[in-house]
Amino acid sequence: MFARNKIDNTQVLSSMKAKHQRYEALVKAFHADIFRYAYWLVKDRSVAEDIVQETFLRAWRSLDALNDEKAAKGWLITILRRENARRFERKQLELVDIDDVFIHDDTQQAEGDIKERELHKLLGTLSIEYREPLILQLLFGFSGEEIATQLDLNKNTVMTRLFRARNQLKEALEKQNQHRGQANG
Repeated sequence: MFARNKIDNTQVLSSMKAKHQRYEALVKAFHADIFRYAYWLVKDRSVAEDIVQETFLRAWRSLDALNDEKAAKGWLITILRRENARRFERKQLELVDIDDVFIHDDTQQAEGDIKERELHKLLGTLSIEYREPLILQLLFGFSGEEIATQLDLNKNTVMTRLFRARNQLKEALEKQNQHRGQANG
């Protein structure tokens, strides 16, 4: 009986070590991408860090449920999206009419920074159904099929949404450039 317990303990320790190594590899491979996505979602570094930490904690707890290592990134993104949603379930935020808010920035930024901020702002104007697939494609390089899996949609629906999102951004940029031309001319 003592020998059997010793063998069982050795197997348990070996299994725990393998799980720990698997988890460490997962964190090392995807932490930067997961943090970048979290930061894009919440626009606050400390909140993004908290969400990422909770994401990896939940990943550790259910690591045995991950059967396909190729699906790890999508699995983590799903956990992160759910964790971000939980944040809103726990807390009621004060709502402000976006049309009433004006932020004036007196600092001079490089032209590239300004264009990036304008593009980020335009991305924010897209509805979530168009914005989310576009961000998954732009930030993470997911294919239409991978995005469809992530968002639980048909691939054709995803491709249509990506097409419409790009067109909406293009139209908004053209409109913005026409407005600038009229203001300057």
